[in-house]
Amino acid sequence: MQVKSRAFGENNHTGKLDHNEKYITLIPETPMKTNGFKDAGECWKAILSDAKRNVGFLEEIKRFATENTDPAKITFGTSGWRGEIGTDFTFNNVRIVTTALIEMFKTSGQGVMESLGVKDFDEIKRRGIIVGHDNRFLGPEFASSVMGLLANEGIKVFYAGEAITPELSAAISMIHAACSINLTPSHNPANYAGFKFNPADGGPAGPEITEVIENHANRLMTEKTIIEEIKPINFQRIDTTRIYEDFLKKRGTLNLNKIRRFIEGEDCCIYIDHVHGATRSRPNVLLGESPKIKYLRTEDDYLFGGIPPEPSAKNIKPVMDALKGERSKFKLGVIMDPDGDRIRFTDGEMDITMNHFGAMALHFLAVYKNISGVLVKSVATSNFGNAIAEKLGIPVRETAVGFKNFRPYMLQDARERAIVSYEESDGISGYNNTLEKDAMFGFLLAIEMLSVTKKNLGGYLRELEEKFGAYFPERANIEVERSLAGAPLLEKLSRLKSKLTAGGKVTIGKSSKSIKTVISIDGIKVVLEDDSWFLIRPSGTEPKVRFYVETRSSETLKDMIETADRLTRESLA
Repeated sequence: MQVKSRAFGENNHTGKLDHNEKYITLIPETPMKTNGFKDAGECWKAILSDAKRNVGFLEEIKRFATENTDPAKITFGTSGWRGEIGTDFTFNNVRIVTTALIEMFKTSGQGVMESLGVKDFDEIKRRGIIVGHDNRFLGPEFASSVMGLLANEGIKVFYAGEAITPELSAAISMIHAACSINLTPSHNPANYAGFKFNPADGGPAGPEITEVIENHANRLMTEKTIIEEIKPINFQRIDTTRIYEDFLKKRGTLNLNKIRRFIEGEDCCIYIDHVHGATRSRPNVLLGESPKIKYLRTEDDYLFGGIPPEPSAKNIKPVMDALKGERSKFKLGVIMDPDGDRIRFTDGEMDITMNHFGAMALHFLAVYKNISGVLVKSVATSNFGNAIAEKLGIPVRETAVGFKNFRPYMLQDARERAIVSYEESDGISGYNNTLEKDAMFGFLLAIEMLSVTKKNLGGYLRELEEKFGAYFPERANIEVERSLAGAPLLEKLSRLKSKLTAGGKVTIGKSSKSIKTVISIDGIKVVLEDDSWFLIRPSGTEPKVRFYVETRSSETLKDMIETADRLTRESLA
């Protein structure tokens, strides 16, 4: 574990300036006219309409982010506060949220302090706060705004620089920090930035914390508070990748030596698509340099090549195409989002989502590594894991959507400890690992699967499907009137609870099926007699209703989606 002082903006591994601080090098040789935009939103539309040609307009976005002092409504979703850079995610608003955080530290009672995992503000000042950012536009500058205010209050500040979410979670534990702040909106498009706050256990902050931050921040917003920039002076630079490596070795769930020996000794080929995100350079440190590991999209690019930087079916195609041309015995490809908390897999033949990989992880950890405990998954996630758990005698715990809901099962002193925790939206963690979604954990676990099972992921998955049955998950959504978002939408959808009850019938395509179980943890999930199911769930932040469906045959997927769509529209009429 390494903790040392460096100048602000110095890169973790190279000793050079963080690439975000030299964004002006992205401006074309013949700068385009950049004035005339009425606001940042209009400017972003121009940039994203032609990312390669209009990258020079980022200078205008910086101006909007610096000069715009309009208040914004602060809401922490399932993974922090997010907003458009220059519109609501501005330097003043970031300083307001940081000030709200400090007010919480200073004024909250014992209940909030217990949730934070500290005794009082003095303990926070002594243990310190870790601050990091992904490699989006203005990341170091936003981090500087946060660090200056924290240091001015006498709080010890650790600067992680360009870092990924699971590293900060691990670092809290390893250096005994009080909490962390990560300036990232995860997989959101290039025009977004974000503010993630994790308390002393390293997991995402729960509502008992974030609601307090929101209340303080929105009061300051209502008062149209202007908070002056304070440059950070006293802070320590930390190498979170090396700290994360020490964390993995200490926790012992993964066998790094076995993983490294597999890469060195076996006929394998591994492709990693970083989509220009902060996960770049992490595998190099954890695995060592090897010609068997190929890295895609590692260059500086604030606009992510003009695509949403998410581990989607479309975005993993370059990895699949690259692997198809390889002749190695073992082939693995992954794509990770910019802050390293989401991941998708392939062996060149199959696109393997978390719905299936999470179930594979359960089987591998329970059967091959003899880890006992419970399966933890969100209610929107495939029941493939349930089928495996049932045959192995493993209890299943389904939670509402959001990784923070897994915390009670991920704590080291939990009465019921998760063997693996995962959700269909590409997030995973495992026994004795971080309380955050951890793409690097998933990636390393996949390599260990190959080394132990001597099968590619597709072969391992087919083996499990033959033994436990095949499951076909899918998702879709419909948009609703913006006036319905929130409570009105919940009220209308609640009509489904009286219409869909256990023992009743529902029409799927041309057939009628019995309802086996109804689960209302988050939305309404209807499990049918053949263990196929659909979940109808309103979005918490958008005027949308989301459908999650799963069938036992690919031929009936369309009928199941149409059923969820029809029932939703009937309830909204």
